[in-house]
Parts: sequence; C-alpha cells; structure tokens
Amino acid sequence: MAKEKLLLHICCAPCAVFPFRQLRESFRVTGFFYNPNIQPYSEYLFRQREVTGVARIENWDLVLGDYEKARWEKEIRGLEREPERGARCPVCFYMRLRKTFEYAAAHQFHQVATTLSISPHKRIDQINTEGEKLAAEFGIGFLGRDFKKKDGYKKTRELSRLLGIRHQNYCGCIYSRRSGDE
Repeated sequence: MAKEKLLLHICCAPCAVFPFRQLRESFRVTGFFYNPNIQPYSEYLFRQREVTGVARIENWDLVLGDYEKARWEKEIRGLEREPERGARCPVCFYMRLRKTFEYAAAHQFHQVATTLSISPHKRIDQINTEGEKLAAEFGIGFLGRDFKKKDGYKKTRELSRLLGIRHQNYCGCIYSRRSGDE
C-alpha cells in the first residue's frame, strides 16, 4: 500500500530533523519552508541555507516558499508588544500554515503537519487550533502531533549537533528576539 503524501511545514533545520525522520516511517514527506516572520533577512537566508543543506544530506524533498516579510508585518500589526505565546503567535501560525495548506491543496497532499510543535516555547493548543481550522477549510488532514513529547526536543537537539546544525535561540520573529522570551 502506498504511503499518503504529507507536507511538513518546516520552521528551521534543527527543528525539522527529528520530526522528518519520524514522519517518514508512515508518510511520503515533503518539507515546506515558509517563514516570513524570520528577521533579520540575513537570519532568514541562513536558516534557508541550513534547511536546504540538511535536505540534501537527509535526502528530503523540499519546497522553498517566498519570503513575504511585508505581508507578515501587516498580519501581526498591533500585536508587536505581545509576549511569546501571546496573541501574536496564533496569527503567525495561521499565516504560515495557510500557505502550507494552499500548497498542499494545489499539489494533492493528503496531510499537513508542522515542526513548530517541537519547540518547548510554543503552545501546542495554539498551533493545533490554527491547523484544525485550515484542515476543515481545505479538506486536508492536519496531523497535530506534539513532536516535543517523548524527548523529541532533546532528540532533535542531539541530531542537530551530529549534523553540525546551529540551533537558534529565538523563533525568528524579531519581537520574540527583542523580548528575550525565546
């Protein structure tokens, strides 16, 4: 029996390694790097290069989304002072997951998942709420797996170290970096 196609939204290479390996056991996985929240632009380019390099090493199929910083800034306008895990995060999750679902729908994927849940700094309920809304709208499954469970975060850190991937100290959002929450 053929495995279902799953599009995995990837926030960065370190957070992707463990989830990608885990999901490959059950799905035909393609990574989708779409993160207009990452700033400064040099950090975005660094993370994109790291994801591309790891995809080559790990033999992942990978799609690179556009960098839409102005669109992201418009979406989160008025929420700049929100703390990490506050009202800004679901808006950001929704925007990034929406683009993932749009790509999934256009390319006949059966499921969508995201690496965002591996971070101990993200709320799984916020991520899953946005993913489930989009799944209902698009008619595509959302795999709301909490990848940090069962030492997932620890395992992704270990794999990152073995692959020589730098683990960032903030989610990419300039506001989380300024607040020191991440």
